[in-house]
Amino acid sequence: MLQIGEFSKICQVSIKTLRHYDKLGLLTPAEVDRFTGYRYYLPEQIDKMNYIQRLKRYGFSLEEVQRLLAVTDGAELLAALRRQRDRLKMEQQETAAILSELQTHISVFERTGDIMTYQKNYSIELRRAPAMNVLAKRAMMGVDEFGKYYGMLFERVPQERVTPTGLNGARYHDEEFDRNASDVEVFIGIKEREKADMVMEPCECAMTVHRGGYSTLSEAYGAVVSWIIENGYVIAGAPFDLYIKTQFDSLAPEDWETEVYFPVRKK
Repeated sequence: MLQIGEFSKICQVSIKTLRHYDKLGLLTPAEVDRFTGYRYYLPEQIDKMNYIQRLKRYGFSLEEVQRLLAVTDGAELLAALRRQRDRLKMEQQETAAILSELQTHISVFERTGDIMTYQKNYSIELRRAPAMNVLAKRAMMGVDEFGKYYGMLFERVPQERVTPTGLNGARYHDEEFDRNASDVEVFIGIKEREKADMVMEPCECAMTVHRGGYSTLSEAYGAVVSWIIENGYVIAGAPFDLYIKTQFDSLAPEDWETEVYFPVRKK
């Protein structure tokens, strides 16, 4: 048996953390002396402690770790690890895009002396948004769930024998934005009008093109809304994005292109 101090040193984890894990039921001492309260661990528990620490390094929360420790089905564990791998890859891509953006911002600031210049490089125009026959899915969803709902739509393509146009997007119905739960409608364009869930009719829009990752789309939205106000228009419908160039075109985030549309009318 190993005293808690010995176990702490071997596993390189603090005694405070071990007591916390005991409280959560993640790793319970093999024995607790009922007179002294000393905690003792078995050598076999070292592997479990290292497994917990590894899952934490992978980015799982303690709640998720607790759930995974209870899983005995290998396929379920493998699926959870793969999902986490994909999430970390996405975070890695986003971090790379942010670093590239930061470097460009620094360069522009050094050249112009204006810290705000970098986010003012949007050209706004009035454009009639194209008519689109679409398969659509509207739900309360978080930003990280877009892929799941797009997956549902693309599964329908062969099932319903429709032809994608390659024009995909998302429309935002909430008055306010919540990254974790907003009223969003994702859609994919199809050629067959008679098989569409709906037809998005042409409408006059203030639009701009955003180049780069999605984390800075808010700057494009801000530029469009400012233009709308300054030019005597009002927002006349739910804004939407069209994804023109994306990661699925084997492009780096700085080369992605998103068209941002705000339906408008004159005051």
